[in-house]
Amino acid sequence: MSTSQERSVVLVTGASSGIGEACAELLSARGHTVYGTSRQARAGQPARYAMLELDVTQEDSVRRAVATVLEREGRVDGVVNNAGHALAGALEDTSVEEAWKQLDTNVLGVLRVCRAVLPGMRERRSGRIINIGSLGGVVGLPFQGFYSASKFALEGLTESLRQELEPFGIQAALVQPGDVRTRLTDNRVRAAGSGEGSAYHAAFETVLGIIEKEEREGVPPEDVARCVLSLMEAPSMPVRVSVGKLAQRAAVVAKTVLPAKTFEGVLMSMYGLKKRG
Repeated sequence: MSTSQERSVVLVTGASSGIGEACAELLSARGHTVYGTSRQARAGQPARYAMLELDVTQEDSVRRAVATVLEREGRVDGVVNNAGHALAGALEDTSVEEAWKQLDTNVLGVLRVCRAVLPGMRERRSGRIINIGSLGGVVGLPFQGFYSASKFALEGLTESLRQELEPFGIQAALVQPGDVRTRLTDNRVRAAGSGEGSAYHAAFETVLGIIEKEEREGVPPEDVARCVLSLMEAPSMPVRVSVGKLAQRAAVVAKTVLPAKTFEGVLMSMYGLKKRG
């Protein structure tokens, strides 16, 4: 898998659109054997790669999809854990059930896929796992609390995973996209309690409007796909790599340099919020 000349078998979750689809297209165009997945089977198949039904929140669904790849190809060399769900709303307006769905998809979904592919990778002492995180997993975003929480969790999960897999010759890395133009913007779920009766309603609408505008003006998903391809084919993968507009990637660096309250004030002002005093 260290060179583009080696044909790798790669599983890409959430490949029906956006980042996942771009990754599946580019990896297959490069000559890798790609299996994309989505929660629901769709009519027809892409010309370059196969699509499988896989719901990362369902253990049996994950195991069936991975078993299909193993039956057809005999191995899984790489995984791009991209399937995700986005929830918006004030934390107070978010139910435990809504929060759980967010974490179940974005964190435990990654765990389920890893558990399904790692036995074979350990046996071959080779493999690559690329988790699609977010710059929102480095900087907590207003009214995106549980989305950020899920991506913060993915940061720690990936760091731990790398250390555990090192003795088996398996590598893991995290890709941190900033704003990307995908259907995630239109598919975002609002917490049920975030309507007009919420104490946070006005601020929430202001912030979400800014977030959605920036997403629609974000980088194309192909930028993330090129990053994933380079990781899949590199001799060694770094812990993490960020993708997106320079200003957004710089904000992550600014968090480590500026005093915490100063950075918080700058971030709030970016989203039309004001600090008291």
